[in-house]
Amino acid sequence: MPEQLADTVDPANWTCPAPLRDQPVVVMGHGGGGALSAELMEQVFVPAYGNATLAGLADSAVLELGGARLAFSTDSYVVRPLFFPGGSLGDLAVNGTVNDLAMSGARPAYLSAAFVLEEGVELTVVGRIARAMGASAKAAGVTIATGDTKVVESGHGDGVYVTTAGVGLVPDGVDIRPQRARPGDAVIVSGPIGLHGVAVMSVREGLEFGVEIASDTAPLADLVAAMLAVTPDVHVLRDPTRGGLAASLNEIARASGTGVRLQERAIPVPDAVANACGFLGLDPLYVANEGRLVAFVPPSAADEVLAAMRAHPQGAGATLIGECVAEHPGMVVVATGLGGTRVVDLPLGEQLPRIC
Repeated sequence: MPEQLADTVDPANWTCPAPLRDQPVVVMGHGGGGALSAELMEQVFVPAYGNATLAGLADSAVLELGGARLAFSTDSYVVRPLFFPGGSLGDLAVNGTVNDLAMSGARPAYLSAAFVLEEGVELTVVGRIARAMGASAKAAGVTIATGDTKVVESGHGDGVYVTTAGVGLVPDGVDIRPQRARPGDAVIVSGPIGLHGVAVMSVREGLEFGVEIASDTAPLADLVAAMLAVTPDVHVLRDPTRGGLAASLNEIARASGTGVRLQERAIPVPDAVANACGFLGLDPLYVANEGRLVAFVPPSAADEVLAAMRAHPQGAGATLIGECVAEHPGMVVVATGLGGTRVVDLPLGEQLPRIC
């Protein structure tokens, strides 16, 4: 190192752009749906709470209560900005929890809604979010039955945070969980991926890509019901939100001890998303979605399920993208268009923070 440079550069001030795995404090990557999020759950929350229900780490817990099978889920929404093409914090707060319940095969019924408001936020903004939640709940066929509101001092929040919890009934004979993936299962995604994350990022950063990219936020319970009408033996459902399709598939592969093999050319990535990701150096497989699901379906029922999905508005773009395999258990690989194979690992943190 030249002497002049050595006098001005202090290695002690260098920083790593990616969060380190041995961080003693919370970093943004802990909320990204990737490896750091998994470690937070496995090393802090699961041991602290100590129960078999939580240890399943599904999108929602399936509980036996009073002779009924209930799905129960909760989620917090901290998206920035509050409004974006195709949706808002209010839409996410309803659809996100509705979809978590649907990923257990449940018919969502009731939600709660808790608001954390920062002192100084305009009441017109709060009202706009509340109206969006009401409209989304009506569209999803659920009732927001209870809630809470707290206010924090100016500078101690970020405008509006919303937490929703929900319950729904799981039909008899339905057992949907990541541990049920089996070699031979068809892997189906319900439509084009990457729209939500790119839509949020575009307005946050003031970027234009020549065409408006709108979030895909939507309730998926009706689509799931259409799939279950074909066969109740759907093995796995996930909505690939934080960490995108890559994170969801890795979680399923690891929970089931199987492998996943995708066909790159089959994965539906809209041109606008591909162009935006290419410009920004992002991989669409890791970009969040809010109105898509990925399904693992027995091969004998795959064609019928795919047809039922395509007949539904929320599954019109459904595509078979790969299969579950016995090889490379716990890993996801993609067969590229050039004839090679690449590993799609669980992301460390998140490419785009604060997208839900």
